[in-house]
Amino acid sequence: MPKEYLTIEKLSSYQLAFTFSNEVWKKVVMWDYFSKDTVGKQFVKAADSISANIAEGFGRYSKKDKVRFYRISMGSLEETEDWIRKSSVRELITKELSSAYLDSVQQLRKEIYNLINYTNEKLKYEYKYNLTI
Repeated sequence: MPKEYLTIEKLSSYQLAFTFSNEVWKKVVMWDYFSKDTVGKQFVKAADSISANIAEGFGRYSKKDKVRFYRISMGSLEETEDWIRKSSVRELITKELSSAYLDSVQQLRKEIYNLINYTNEKLKYEYKYNLTI
């Protein structure tokens, strides 16, 4: 039986973040120009950055580098949560949609923390740089 390798598509944190960012995109593209240009662009960039940084971390070689990008992803998650709240207060999304988005953020937070912990505990290889000149 051939050996099966972990791919980015198999990471639940990546799957959730990717799906979430596309849901945000679908909503924001429906907004008027001013809303898209001010809140919308930032909201979409922050949401897109969650899965993008998980993907970049996954592709990195060292444990330390991987975890660094997963933590950056967590920062993007926090920024996204702020944009959800602003979008709700400014009545760009309904209270119900805001609540659903915030639930997704909570789930993603747990998933990314688990990814960080798993990487720190289970990943065997730590690349050491040889900086001799």
